[in-house]
Amino acid sequence: MQSASDLARRLAEHAEAVCRQYLSAGVRAGNYWIVGDIANSKGRSLYVHLTGPRAGKWTDAATGRHGDLLDLVRATCGFVDFRDVAHEARRFLSLPQPEPQPAPQNEATGTWPDNCSTAERARRLFAMGRPLLGTVADAYLRQRGILRASAHAALRFHTSCYHRDLASGGTSVFPALIAAVTDGAGTITGVHRTWLDPAGGGKAPVADPRRSLGGLLGNAVRFRFPVGGPVRVLAGGEGLETMLSLSHVLPGMPMVAALTANHLVAFRFPPGAVRLYITADADAAGRHAIEGLSRRAQAVGILPLVIEPELGDFNEDLRQLGPDRLTERLREQLVPDDAMAFLPG
Repeated sequence: MQSASDLARRLAEHAEAVCRQYLSAGVRAGNYWIVGDIANSKGRSLYVHLTGPRAGKWTDAATGRHGDLLDLVRATCGFVDFRDVAHEARRFLSLPQPEPQPAPQNEATGTWPDNCSTAERARRLFAMGRPLLGTVADAYLRQRGILRASAHAALRFHTSCYHRDLASGGTSVFPALIAAVTDGAGTITGVHRTWLDPAGGGKAPVADPRRSLGGLLGNAVRFRFPVGGPVRVLAGGEGLETMLSLSHVLPGMPMVAALTANHLVAFRFPPGAVRLYITADADAAGRHAIEGLSRRAQAVGILPLVIEPELGDFNEDLRQLGPDRLTERLREQLVPDDAMAFLPG
């Protein structure tokens, strides 16, 4: 198995190709690759030596941060464990991989090996993202009828997010929509990744283009949520696009996407809540989530109210029926005070 120094040396032999893959927002200028920062932003602060005895070494003049190409791979892919860094380096260099290790048994709930904090890994991955506006992720959501997603601080775009096939162990890199999963204090406990086709054709051509990482239990992706403050009225559901579709026509209402039916049942209510609008998928798991969350809400004095789409889900309503029809459909289901407070017109 190659050592870290050997992998760094091999990467340095292909320094420009590494930069084009992981720092795609940059440009070549003489013997350097110039980019804004390690998050792959446009600019000229970070430079990578492409030739000579310092090939592969990089420095960010604005922050003083520096390293080799292994450090660059670690940072741009959001890795914490060196095993993952080495795996990605070998993939890029087309080197033989060691025998694949079993994947964590409960990835969605964050039960990983003790020596690998998935919450920290999630925080670093989200920090590597950039604002959504004008990106492939923004275009993907606009195709889904969600036009103001870039206004949500919980969403970011990663230009080259690492993907591992859990069945074969094969790896690839695609752009991705990154959503932050947070607790009631606003601390990031996990992320949800949606890998995308870089050509704008929808989701990436992988078996599982959506996957979560970190601590989801009790937490959620939050939209329009005051951190730590009381929230009297909110809406909760499973899917990211479902809740973003609702937020499109209810832009002032705090909302949460718990990402799965089981995690929706376990969502921890914010202080001060009096009404909770619930939407879930129309399958057995979704019905179980509605029933379970409703019982928990009632037990603490919160009124649960189920809201239903006209078609298959709220994103389908938004795309097929349009925002005006969806607005009127919701007006019929909301408490009149909430309809006045959160719906236009």
